[in-house]
Amino acid sequence: MALELKGVSKTVEGAEHIHPTDLLLEAGTMNVLLGPTSSGKTSLMRLMAGLDAPATGKILWNGQDVTGMRVQDRKVAMVYQQFINYPSMTVYDNIASPMKLMGADKAEIDRRVRETAEMMKLTPMLKRKPLELSGGQQQRCALARALVKNAGLVLLDEPLANLDYKLREEMRVEIPKIFEASGSIFVYATTEPEEALLLGGNTATLWEGRITQFGLTPDVYRRPVDATTARVFSDPPMNFLQISKTGGKLMFGKGQSAPATGALARLADGRYTAGFRPNHLEIGKHSADAVEFNATLSVTELTGSETFVHLDHHGERWVGLIHGVHELALGKSLKVYLDPRHVYIFGEDGRLVAPAAYAMAA
Repeated sequence: MALELKGVSKTVEGAEHIHPTDLLLEAGTMNVLLGPTSSGKTSLMRLMAGLDAPATGKILWNGQDVTGMRVQDRKVAMVYQQFINYPSMTVYDNIASPMKLMGADKAEIDRRVRETAEMMKLTPMLKRKPLELSGGQQQRCALARALVKNAGLVLLDEPLANLDYKLREEMRVEIPKIFEASGSIFVYATTEPEEALLLGGNTATLWEGRITQFGLTPDVYRRPVDATTARVFSDPPMNFLQISKTGGKLMFGKGQSAPATGALARLADGRYTAGFRPNHLEIGKHSADAVEFNATLSVTELTGSETFVHLDHHGERWVGLIHGVHELALGKSLKVYLDPRHVYIFGEDGRLVAPAAYAMAA
């Protein structure tokens, strides 16, 4: 079982919303579509489901061309961030509704509903109406209705976005278990890099209607192929700094330098862009090799156990994620430190030239 997109694109009033895309999703895989709002996640899912017809290319299901096939005739289930349940029906009847439409016999319907309800921890709620449930239970009901179809392809479009923090955490743990039990191809859209990392499997990063990279989630996170992918797979987005390499040194900004060691020593002399994630910027020198920068502090945000610092470094906007709660003076100069082991190097075309040393060791 596999879903394959070959040169699939989507245009709306002459504007290309999805650029020609090739993608192969194998049986029994969790696949995350990660990107900011309007990057093309929902558009790509609608093409996969058959809700929209591609402008170019074709869609294959198990080798069969299903490009023109109606969505009703495909083994596809889709769950949205809104709790879409039938309010007048019980939870049991909500879950059973797709099987009734398919004409399954009563015994098969009962077996599948109870089996799926048990998987989704809904057995005690089968006689209730959706509005008698909590938000998390309502979303589990919507998921159960999708899973009971025994669909080969399950599309989840930001299904946890409307839940509170505690419920999101619970469902993030449960969904991979549900996925493993069902054996279907799961496609899960999110704007949150942390969610992609928690779900695991594969991740496709999207930016302005293009898939910039697709592969095992840890690999895409640690070894982004370009600066755009690195920006997408970082929250807050990755920071960047223009640098140059001369001989055995990397020159940072105004006269600052660091030794070019390891893979960086093999770089040709020239101009590059250094990238580093917010959690690798520090306000204390914890490594002998750390490079010191003077930046102006513009904003601080406290999360309870961590502090986001928004910095201006000679016109470059950086964000640092600092452990602990810190009282810092706004508008004042702040010394920050960066270990070269945490620096990614991108060429002038944005392509990755050298991954960070810490990522290669992971």
